[in-house]
Amino acid sequence: MAEKKTTSTEKTTEEKVEEPKKAAAKKTTAAKKTTTTKKTTTAKKTTTAKKTTTAKKTTTATKKAEVEKPEVVEETVAQEEVAAAPAEEATPAKSKATATEEKDDFLENFNWHNYQEGIDVIEDDQLKEFEALVAENFVDTADEDLLEGTIVHMTDREAIIDINAKSEGVISLNEFRYNPNLKVGDKVEVIVDTREDKTGQLILSHRKARVIKAWDRVNNAHDNGEIVNGFVKCRTKGGMIVDVFGIEAFLPGSQIDVKPIRDYDQYVDKTMEFKVVKINHEFKNVVVSHKALIEADLEEQKKEIIGQLEKGQVLEGTVKNITSYGVFVDLGGVDGLVHITDLSWSRINHPNEILELDQKLNVVILDFDDDKSRIQLGLKQLNAHPWDRLSEELKQGDQVKGKVVVIADYGAFIEIEEGVEGLVHVSEMSWSTHLRSAQDFVNVGDEVDAVLLSLDRETRKMSLGIKQLTPDPWTDITTKYPVGSKHKGIVRNFTNFGVFIELEEGVDGLVYISDLSWTKKVKRPSELLTLADEIEVVVLELDVEGRKLSLGHKQTQENPWDKYADEFALDSIHKTAITEIVDKGATIKFNEDVIAFVPQRHMEKEDGSKLTKGEEADFKIIEFNREFKRVVASHTNLFKEQEKLNYNRAAKKVKENNSERTTLGDLDALADLKQKMKDNS
Repeated sequence: MAEKKTTSTEKTTEEKVEEPKKAAAKKTTAAKKTTTTKKTTTAKKTTTAKKTTTAKKTTTATKKAEVEKPEVVEETVAQEEVAAAPAEEATPAKSKATATEEKDDFLENFNWHNYQEGIDVIEDDQLKEFEALVAENFVDTADEDLLEGTIVHMTDREAIIDINAKSEGVISLNEFRYNPNLKVGDKVEVIVDTREDKTGQLILSHRKARVIKAWDRVNNAHDNGEIVNGFVKCRTKGGMIVDVFGIEAFLPGSQIDVKPIRDYDQYVDKTMEFKVVKINHEFKNVVVSHKALIEADLEEQKKEIIGQLEKGQVLEGTVKNITSYGVFVDLGGVDGLVHITDLSWSRINHPNEILELDQKLNVVILDFDDDKSRIQLGLKQLNAHPWDRLSEELKQGDQVKGKVVVIADYGAFIEIEEGVEGLVHVSEMSWSTHLRSAQDFVNVGDEVDAVLLSLDRETRKMSLGIKQLTPDPWTDITTKYPVGSKHKGIVRNFTNFGVFIELEEGVDGLVYISDLSWTKKVKRPSELLTLADEIEVVVLELDVEGRKLSLGHKQTQENPWDKYADEFALDSIHKTAITEIVDKGATIKFNEDVIAFVPQRHMEKEDGSKLTKGEEADFKIIEFNREFKRVVASHTNLFKEQEKLNYNRAAKKVKENNSERTTLGDLDALADLKQKMKDNS
């Protein structure tokens, strides 16, 4: 009996064990369907992946607890029944009581709803395995995190990206302009831009994904000194705009290359390597440099070249930059300067007259500082000095021909051979003693003849003259310009004391200010004359040794004061009006040349009043000086002379009468006349 019960228990146990397995298989299928359905529903609600997974685990755990509880109870009861079979014989009453209680608990807690719905319990291992497969093979397109996708196909305009979602995503190739080597199979970072467009297509964005991580990558590159790739998008003021990790960075023109850039457009639409040199977090600005990478490579070459430098060494270089003061030459990582004076033995105005950018040439090292950071180069030193080739037959007095290369205030430099120049001082350009600028005689580029005045081969200096080609006009000056002769000349220059008149080239004379006019008091020569005026002069004095001529202009005319001396003689009387009242008297104008002065005490009229401006009266000349052109007149003297004459007559009459008989009446009359004369004076 016991054996049959045991067999029955085992069968029961096996059936119960098989039932959960079948139920588990069904449950797995149901769970997959349920999970897929829930996943789709969750995606539509656009929840995050973490929330979805958490929800799944929570639901599954709840269901598992509900289903597991009766299962565990049932299995426990079955096992207890098998194990208790032998014990029932010993303690049948106790076993039956325990089994009855457990069955009651099982029936009380059994989930009849799950049983009716056919929901079976899933093992933890199976659930974990399933969740791992879902996480590995599927991506939630509602997640805003960065995703890594693989390019599976490329068209002319788009790239197809597999991100392990229900469908592949699409990205425009414009977002990959920085990477022209993009190909199928490349891994790229993306983010979901649009889950479904109007055609149901999943749209991804590589640019947005790059921007999200761009600043972290840029900061890391700056902090660690890493080299980054960038795409040159376009030109801008002062440099270029470069796309680095999706961020627009600025590349200054001075940071493109170690040598100056003349054509910025050649770098547009190119991918280059850069180093992040500066980040402004406040304004989100990034500055990159390509030059820094080149300089790092050139630094080693520079050290090697500098270590081998020696004075007098000839090296090959390339013209890197041209300035007004010289040329910078690249010697292969080291720059040197060829000053404009070391470019050619001949005089040049600008280095670009003989050199051009990127031209290759040989230069000689002239000097460098202690650390060899400044190197002075020479180009003309590769050839012999032109003075060494100068003909030995050339001597003083020879006539030479050359070209005017430079004009200065003090003269002009004439190049008679390449690299051989002579100075023509301005005083050697004309026989005239009147100094002028060299530009009045020659211009740059003129071909001129000159006479060699001096030659010093040791100091390499040469003095030339142009005026020596014509005869000296002062050799026969006494014949052409004797004293007293009249000539016409041109006004060339003014001074405070006179004016210089040029009679001919090389012959100038001075007219003093006092010899300009007979009648006018000239303070400045410019009051009467202007430059280039032609006037007539008379030679007053001649100094042959000193090469000086004294001229006069007023001497060409008769002196009107000789005539005025007779017309305005002393005691002559003239009628005119008062022209102007001054502090000490008044002035009267007889004509354009003669203006007389009337002292205040000589302005009194016969009635005791004073003459006023514009009042007409007779005046008597009391002073005339022809040399100083001074004339003094008086109105008062006209009637005072008459009174004096009357007094003299009365005195004479009294004297005659006294000789006969003097009376008191005569004496009184004479005293009254004398007193009256005193009062009038």
